Amino acid sequence: MAAGNRKSVRKQLVALFAGVALCGYTGNIPVAIAQDALQNMKPDVSKEAKMLLSANELVYNKDAEVVSAVGGVQINYAGYKMVSQRVEYNQKTGRMMALGNVELVSPDGTRMYSDKLDVTDDFADGFINSLRIETPDNTRIVAETGQRVGGNEMILNKGVYTACLPCSQNPERPPFWQVKAERVIQNGEKRTIRLERARMEILGYPIAYVPWLVVPDNTVKRKSGFLFPSFSTAQNLGFGLSVPYYYVISPSMDATVTGTGYTTQGFLADAEFRQRFENGTHTLRVAGINQMNSSQFTEGTSDAQNDARGLVASKGAFQINPRWAFGWDVMVQSDNNFARTYNLKGLNDSTRTNQVYLTGLGKRNYFDMRSFYFDVQDADPSSTAEKQQAIVYPVVDYRYIAPQPLAGGELSADVNFTNISRGKDDFYDVAGFDRFRGLEGQTSRLTGELTWKRTFVTPAGVLITPLLSARGDALALNMDDPAGYAGNYDTSDAATRGMVTAGLEMRYPILATTENSTHVFEPIMQIYARPDESLAGRLPNEDAQSFVFDATNLFERDKFSGYDRIEGGTRANLGIQYTGTFDNGYKLHGIFGQSYQLGGQNSFTTDDLVNVGADSGLETTRSDYVGLGGIETPQGFAFAASYRLDEKTFELRRGDLTAGFQTDTFQSQLLYTHVSAQPEYGFDSDNDEIQTRATVKFKDYWSIFGGIAYDLNNNTFTRQTIGLTYEDECTIFTIAYSDKRDTSDQSASDWTIGARLTFRTLGDINLGDASDLGYGNIYNN
Repeated sequence: MAAGNRKSVRKQLVALFAGVALCGYTGNIPVAIAQDALQNMKPDVSKEAKMLLSANELVYNKDAEVVSAVGGVQINYAGYKMVSQRVEYNQKTGRMMALGNVELVSPDGTRMYSDKLDVTDDFADGFINSLRIETPDNTRIVAETGQRVGGNEMILNKGVYTACLPCSQNPERPPFWQVKAERVIQNGEKRTIRLERARMEILGYPIAYVPWLVVPDNTVKRKSGFLFPSFSTAQNLGFGLSVPYYYVISPSMDATVTGTGYTTQGFLADAEFRQRFENGTHTLRVAGINQMNSSQFTEGTSDAQNDARGLVASKGAFQINPRWAFGWDVMVQSDNNFARTYNLKGLNDSTRTNQVYLTGLGKRNYFDMRSFYFDVQDADPSSTAEKQQAIVYPVVDYRYIAPQPLAGGELSADVNFTNISRGKDDFYDVAGFDRFRGLEGQTSRLTGELTWKRTFVTPAGVLITPLLSARGDALALNMDDPAGYAGNYDTSDAATRGMVTAGLEMRYPILATTENSTHVFEPIMQIYARPDESLAGRLPNEDAQSFVFDATNLFERDKFSGYDRIEGGTRANLGIQYTGTFDNGYKLHGIFGQSYQLGGQNSFTTDDLVNVGADSGLETTRSDYVGLGGIETPQGFAFAASYRLDEKTFELRRGDLTAGFQTDTFQSQLLYTHVSAQPEYGFDSDNDEIQTRATVKFKDYWSIFGGIAYDLNNNTFTRQTIGLTYEDECTIFTIAYSDKRDTSDQSASDWTIGARLTFRTLGDINLGDASDLGYGNIYNN
């Protein structure tokens, strides 16, 4: 037969190929067998798209009104590619058909295989035989037959879905898991997928069965319904089963209500409401329980003394405009340990920080205002630790950098305002030394500082940076005097102080290269001339209590951690930085140096309420030596050390030593920490701890992991964890046992068992807190 009207033939073949694409296209499959596999039936192709057709014969049967492409048919159209033994279009019946080893590749890489495809030219009805679909993310769907009915319903018969790859050695072996259903029906009007007689199988054995199940299709972004349940177990709570229900309230509002039943303590209700606005979001969460067996907890704790327990939490974040943002994150609970005892995710920190904030960010300035309330979650029924915490309302930080240089340098301004109160003195005694971390009452401080600096580069490559700074503080004091304090505390209601600084920094980077390595040596020298610190140690110290002298702050102008203390006197900092890289993959880095008090009063020898400078390594004219260094090798070994050595005896005062080794089958890490006794600073004895973690892979996808933390001074294991993991391309299973020793006996549980089972594309099943099961890669912890 001869070819007839080629324009009509091309048009009809385009329609035919579009029909094939429509019936075969599929995307990711997040629920059971189908969802994205049953997409809307129209491909999005341009009207200008051109089709390339290749076949052994192109035949037009004028009598039968059938257009046929026969033998080695290949079609490329709008990114779609199809091969088949034969494709034909019947003008009388209006049906298009592809026959024999049909393979279709869509633009996203999805592949569809079939023996036969038969569809009407309006795509309302159709039939496909022996369907197999493979997506780019290695998900697979197989069905004996597929049928499109009435233009809005797609039916797959005897469908199977899995995200597991077939066994290369034995392809007939069942995948690790798969979902089977007698029928899968997608309704285009209701936007639902109905699974009839569906079952979940693992290694070919059924583990779950449902007679029918209706889920939303991929076009529905949010739909009410039950989510995956989770499980937990804890020493004082018993076994727990959590069943969450997701409820769509409106296009901008939804909620998740979770009911958890504990075998020991009863039923816990937890509801979270979320709402999205044009410029932000708001979340409201409420939870509560009436404990059945409060006596299970340690006697005298808040866990044991409260039967009815609950909380209300709210979180909001709003973008006022492109520069300004406002938000809050607050929680109120019936007692001080409810959220932590029941491990309410996001609310279970040992110290919960409640805050309200306003921030602004410009091109050359920054504003931040925040108020804080610290909710200390422990089992003390009197909430002593929480009452000793400062209430901050507010703290304001502002920074401005002048747009134009001043004398060729940069001029910047910093402002800080802090207003705090405390309901109870935070006082304790260590080895006969009193420490006042906070005084009952209220105090306010306003700080302003101007800084100018400029960097010059000499012809020899030396970087010279002069610096000038002026700072002033005004304080309003309405706090109780520290009873028994031996220092010279200022008892006035107000105080002012100031500090001016002239500084000079010199750096000289030296580059040295060999045939197989590159080395950079950078000697650094700084000198800062200042008067003595005004009212040193005579004022409250709220934000400069945490102090560790090491290589990371050796070159800081003011080494105190906050505004309440100011480093005074003339001081010089000397040191050297080094970085080396080798062609064979080795890498080296290090810093070493020392600080010198050249004149004036040493602020670190001055007593204050918390003795922040005591035994810090800076209290002598010549400081302790500080440094850090590390090496990385191409064999997977890494070593790093941070240390502080006594300036006379070179005895180790503080240090962290870390060694790690990593290969494809083995990962390990060993960490040793040493902190010498600092009785005046709150540590009356040496602190030495060893932590180690390891993961060993064995037998294909299996690995075992574990970790311990050992207190060398008290001869006590503070943490022990061991677990087992299976992980392949479609499934992750982890189970772990963890034993944490709480020396204050304030924890609801000393040991826990956690497990997580993840089916790729389907979801997770959790037992306990899955966030604790992070040992799969020890370098992420």
